[in-house]
Amino acid sequence: MWCWKLIFDCERVARLEEVADEQFGLPLTLEGGGLWAGVLSSGRCALDGDEARLAGAGSLLVAAGPVRLVPAESCHLLAVRLGGLAAGLFLEGLEQPMFAAGASCPGAAGLVAALAQAGRPLQSELCYRLLCELAGADAAGAALPPLVAEAAAQIREHYAGLYGVEELSEALGVSKSHLVRAFKAAMGVTPGQYLTGVRLEAAKLLLARREYPLEVVASLCGFSGANYLCRVFKKATGQTPAAFRAAAAADEALGQPLPLEKELYV
Repeated sequence: MWCWKLIFDCERVARLEEVADEQFGLPLTLEGGGLWAGVLSSGRCALDGDEARLAGAGSLLVAAGPVRLVPAESCHLLAVRLGGLAAGLFLEGLEQPMFAAGASCPGAAGLVAALAQAGRPLQSELCYRLLCELAGADAAGAALPPLVAEAAAQIREHYAGLYGVEELSEALGVSKSHLVRAFKAAMGVTPGQYLTGVRLEAAKLLLARREYPLEVVASLCGFSGANYLCRVFKKATGQTPAAFRAAAAADEALGQPLPLEKELYV
């Protein structure tokens, strides 16, 4: 170990730039340059532009930053952003961002977790070991049927104004029953449940970041009214929207407006 420190400037070779510990149900962008390496510990997620291919819990994110993630359900990701010469060389050989099969580099998850907790003296060594481990990463992810992928994309894009599954099935040119069967088989939930989940995640963002009245939050997220939002929110989270807002830590950055929210500023 002493020779490594003597010969090399360790942080110039490999260094930890950032740690991201994220629970998310709406698209998430990991900012910054360098190599993002992370572990999807729960949920199912895709890379932006490849929403038809989902990675499940246990998959490893390997991507050049910035990278945008699109969840199919609520997800948890622990990730680290690496810099330095070794990370740069790794990225030169990375053809495209990917979710990798955890079994292809079994030590990576433990190294990511260790890096997230490590003090400065150990970080460069752990970064280098993680890069070596990721060299064997193999792409993973099961492709969704085209109908289901399109339905999920439509829900994520139009959740605020979508009346329900019947309108969605008509737009996709299939029967409601066929859409429900196909969606449930591929995603594990019905399109109606998925729609409600997307709306709830949008409501959580507004409650945590904005001071809108509940009626406005309900309207912006596609709920029929504040009372209905309160019922659905309490059933799903165990909290009222008001209690969630009070407990949410203040976010210094308000973030981008949600779809219908933009109209409030016109």
